[in-house]
Amino acid sequence: MTPREEAAAKMADVLTLAYAKHLGIRAIARRLKMSRKTVRYILDRDRAFKESKPRLPRETLLGPYDAALRKLLEDVPELTAPAALEKLRPLGYRGGVTIVRARLRSLRPRPRQKAFLTLHFQPGAAAMVDWADFGFALPGCPRRVSAFVMVLCYSRLLYIEFTLSQAMGSFLRCMERALRFFHGSTELDVFDNMKTVVLSHTPTATVFNPRFLEYARVRGLAAHACNPRAAWEKGDVERPIGYMRSRFWPGQRPADLLDINTKATAWRDTFANNREHEITGKVPALVFEHEEKAVLAPVRDVPFNTDDVVTGIVSKTFRVRFDRNLYSVPPRLVGQMVLVRATDETVLVFLETKQVACHRRSWGINDDIEDPAHRALAAERKPRALAAGALPAGLEGLGDVGTRYFKVLAAGARSINREITRLVLLVELFGETPSREAVDEVMRTGHVGAEYVEYVLRHKRGMRPAPPPLRLGVPALDAISFREPDLSLYDQFARTQKTLDPGDPPETATDDHHTGDKP
Repeated sequence: MTPREEAAAKMADVLTLAYAKHLGIRAIARRLKMSRKTVRYILDRDRAFKESKPRLPRETLLGPYDAALRKLLEDVPELTAPAALEKLRPLGYRGGVTIVRARLRSLRPRPRQKAFLTLHFQPGAAAMVDWADFGFALPGCPRRVSAFVMVLCYSRLLYIEFTLSQAMGSFLRCMERALRFFHGSTELDVFDNMKTVVLSHTPTATVFNPRFLEYARVRGLAAHACNPRAAWEKGDVERPIGYMRSRFWPGQRPADLLDINTKATAWRDTFANNREHEITGKVPALVFEHEEKAVLAPVRDVPFNTDDVVTGIVSKTFRVRFDRNLYSVPPRLVGQMVLVRATDETVLVFLETKQVACHRRSWGINDDIEDPAHRALAAERKPRALAAGALPAGLEGLGDVGTRYFKVLAAGARSINREITRLVLLVELFGETPSREAVDEVMRTGHVGAEYVEYVLRHKRGMRPAPPPLRLGVPALDAISFREPDLSLYDQFARTQKTLDPGDPPETATDDHHTGDKP
């Protein structure tokens, strides 16, 4: 046997033991009495030879339809795999969507990489605002925790605040506290496409939320909205959010919202604003104090109501729904349209300008917040409602006049339920006595109808529902009371005056006021 044939035989034995018997390198070397290095060399050479052989493309079920798929992709570049599958079925394709998706991925042209400019801002030129979501982070609280983040683009000074809502009221209150934290506002404020700021984008303009525009006008802010899906346009606020997620949030186990805000404030003032910024290489707090603070525009000292405001109809269980919870109101207001104004702590319910209920705000979901006094009123009215001939709840103060009114009303075609709803509103706003007198006056004219009663109260008598008195929280100031001026004195003075004849000399006066002798 020649040396070449002997080497070929050894190689065949090694490959047989390795691939057929599945023996390892050490076992093959022991059986063939060869060194492990030689066995490894033979196996590596065989693998290299196999890898160097060109592989022929395997025919797939999609192969005959490749041209049709290319044509579809050319006509519709954003074509999805399920849509392509629907187009290929009539052509006879019997495969699945997986290989269609893989083929589309290889055929679809990759988007060109975009080039980005580095933005540079002057002191006081701009600030950026965004929300960051942190999920269900509070124990026992079914609401997601959000972080309001605002950063000055020059100094990179950061303001953060955690909330349980991204609604308009919460957003505006966060804006107010942020502006007070910075002691001023910048020339431009850049916002993400949050619904509290931007309603929609059109090819020619950005449609802003009207209430936010009013807030920006009052505070002297110039707002700019980023383009949709363009996070790079607000990179100066995206980086702090990422920094907060990696440095502050890990390991946090907040007990409640106050706890997480207390910790976030301490971290912001101790570390975030006193670190050497990774982009500028400067300390944000120092740059703000010495370069940017002085050029910020002072915040206009004009009041702006930042309450959450919604309207709703009082249900039969004398409840009004607000922010996924129910709040009770006096039972006489069932069916009335009321206005709900809420802060972070309280929920106030108004009937026009009159406050009818006050509750502590609940940040849960599907909670039923009831004032015990409202339940007591409902229990008190129930037996009266069952009494024969009794007036509807809330109209008992109309007395016999009300009884006659509803007796006449029942004979007509008017909706009694609508009349009750409107009359309860008028009694609540103007009181029982003026409403009873107005009803009596309307019946004396031969009419019935809540619109006539309202006309008498609002227009004929000029009555206006008065808002609740302003409370300053200082007993000495809240106790101050001023007597209404008696304007009849001016009427009396006008009656005692006698108009002078334009032809009389200036010194001529009336007898009542002449004190000298006649010439």
